[in-house]
Amino acid sequence: MAKGRSRNDAPPELTREAVLRFIADNPGRASKRDIAKAFAVKGDGRVALKDLLADLQAEGLLAGSRKRFSTPGVLPPVAVLEIRSRDDDGGLLAEPVSWDEAVDGERPRLAVRQDRAKGPAAGLGERILASIEEDEGGTRFARIIRILEQRKTTALGVFRARPGGGGRVEPVERKQPEYAIKPGDENGARDGDLVAVEPGPRARLGLPFATVTDVVGSMESERAISTIALHAHSIPHVFPKAVLSEAEAAGPASMDHREDWRSLPLVTIDPADAKDHDDAVHAVPDDDPANPGGMVVTVAIADVSYYVRPGTKLDSEARLRGNSVYFPDRVVPMLPERISNDLCSLRDNVDRPALAVRMVLGADGEKRRHSFHRVMMRSHAKIAYEAAQAAIDGATGDVDAHVTETMLKPLWAAYALARSARERRQPLDLDLPERKLKLGPDGRVEKVVVPARLDAHRLIEEFMILANVAAAESLESKRQALIYRAHDAPSLAKLESLREFLRTLEISLAKSGTLRPSHFNGILSQVKASEHESLVNEVVLRSQSQAVYSPDNIGHFGLNLDRYAHFTSPIRRYADLIVHRALVTAFDLGEGGLSREDEENLQATAEEISRAERRAMAAERDTVDRLIAHHLADRIGDDFEGRIAGVTKAGLFVALPAFGADGFVPISTLGNEFFHYDEVGRSLVGDRSGNGYRLGDTVEIRLKEAIPLAGSMQFEMLSEPRKLPREAGSFHKTGRKQRFGRREKNVAGKVRKKR
Repeated sequence: MAKGRSRNDAPPELTREAVLRFIADNPGRASKRDIAKAFAVKGDGRVALKDLLADLQAEGLLAGSRKRFSTPGVLPPVAVLEIRSRDDDGGLLAEPVSWDEAVDGERPRLAVRQDRAKGPAAGLGERILASIEEDEGGTRFARIIRILEQRKTTALGVFRARPGGGGRVEPVERKQPEYAIKPGDENGARDGDLVAVEPGPRARLGLPFATVTDVVGSMESERAISTIALHAHSIPHVFPKAVLSEAEAAGPASMDHREDWRSLPLVTIDPADAKDHDDAVHAVPDDDPANPGGMVVTVAIADVSYYVRPGTKLDSEARLRGNSVYFPDRVVPMLPERISNDLCSLRDNVDRPALAVRMVLGADGEKRRHSFHRVMMRSHAKIAYEAAQAAIDGATGDVDAHVTETMLKPLWAAYALARSARERRQPLDLDLPERKLKLGPDGRVEKVVVPARLDAHRLIEEFMILANVAAAESLESKRQALIYRAHDAPSLAKLESLREFLRTLEISLAKSGTLRPSHFNGILSQVKASEHESLVNEVVLRSQSQAVYSPDNIGHFGLNLDRYAHFTSPIRRYADLIVHRALVTAFDLGEGGLSREDEENLQATAEEISRAERRAMAAERDTVDRLIAHHLADRIGDDFEGRIAGVTKAGLFVALPAFGADGFVPISTLGNEFFHYDEVGRSLVGDRSGNGYRLGDTVEIRLKEAIPLAGSMQFEMLSEPRKLPREAGSFHKTGRKQRFGRREKNVAGKVRKKR
């Protein structure tokens, strides 16, 4: 029935204009059957309707099929859209998934509006079901109804041009296929460009076809490798103009609601190449007679909450990014440089706003009390970790003697107290050295180094932990909602798996009672300086849960703390900014506090920034893999010493300690017998000899293949399998090992014969 017609009305006359009007008025229910019903078309009239619709389609006045006709260029009230870009203000822009540009004209791009209170926010690359609405000015926008399953409709690769047009796209991900590009589908791409492509229908023979949708940049750039990771993981890395404008418009902070601490000799201790300084420290003996031998420690943190207010473009962009991302060749900051490297950076001898916590430690190192203050401070010295350590060790160098005596030595005295309390607390103490890549001017790896772990590093780390604990305690005492840094205890399944593994080394892990980090530390001490040290450290690490952000407090298992919140790095972590706002609100410290929307959306915010953290970690890891594969690509056939870092049914992952990356040894290349996967023993065991390879083993391998773009390396095993402990090579009744029936054994025998 046509819109606005009652049952007693005569059906409208079947004319071109009437049909087009009906379709425009009924975009969601305009099939051929609907039209026939609305115009009471019967019998021979159906032929006339069919011809009329065909004429309208031929003239370009009608789009769609017999199941749903529509007016060309007009979106239905509800549509499936894909978020593909952002506007100058950082807002998301979506395009309809089903759209024929030849018929409907230029594909529309709609601003996306979403209600964060209803769940996690949508992001780039996601498909949404949205209602199409208009604002008061007549501008169309999309309001999210729900987020559909994320579909990755684009892929990244390097374009290789062919003479005469077209070409192919080399993959940059391990499981991604190579694509063929037809002439005319290059979208301006040149040979060697990193491009995004949209796969098309797969051909029956040959490579699948794709169309270049975006030219990301040239692979000749020194930042090409990290550029791949940015686009592969959809990490925002270009600040919208509106965000930069807000940052540039910001000015110096006022003294409103601030204490004047500019005379307090705070100092920053950071890496030598640090550009932003978000924490400064100070210590002095406590002059309270009731606290003999105690110290007063002050930690001042850049007051980002003053500049990044809820509801601003800066805030939206910071939340979207979640955290800064650190690559060997660049940093993708959470905040523009005007904020992170200028107004909020605690530069020496410059007035800077800060949120500070003053903590009183007893002679036993335990914190007795603390207080929070919003201050104006001035850093009295900028010191590198190595320089601070050298000064304390008595070497003459970059640090003035007065600074050493009056500023550094009191800090080390306070650290000695805090360290004694830490040793009693016994947080998880894993020994996993961190490697850093040093790059040359061309962006390639020059060397891999293991930075020395100094007391200067531990001092800052311990004071930051104390400040984070104080923040969580203060907000809880004020009953103020916040985001915790939560780290759950290992799951029962992971503990049982670890227990079974340790049994193969004749090490026991208690079954009853609540396990604490000290239990794991006891295990680590048993293997200290033994051949199993790196293996056990790795397995214990893998047994731990992943830390997340949460508005619910479950404590921090790894640090052995009942409550813990990130407070000390608001320049590079959004979680810390939320905690700063919460403190400003809880203690009535002026402007920039937690908004009502912030509080209502804490759960959604925690989930978003946890995902952003995992995204950043994956991107950083992929970049290191690609850089190392690029570094070793011209050393095919060379032999290396490695350590087995992963055991799977498909083969072994072997890490190169000298480079901080790993490659794969397929199980089919291991030897002249069939290897079984032993899940309990973390090993591959030969079915005839009982010899095998185990997680943590040091082995000799040969580089067979390196694919820099994909960050992939394949090795050949040179070391012979060794005799494994009986428990690691035997089959259990638990079913936790890979089992083989008669058929599988027959297949295995055939494979051996072929070898």
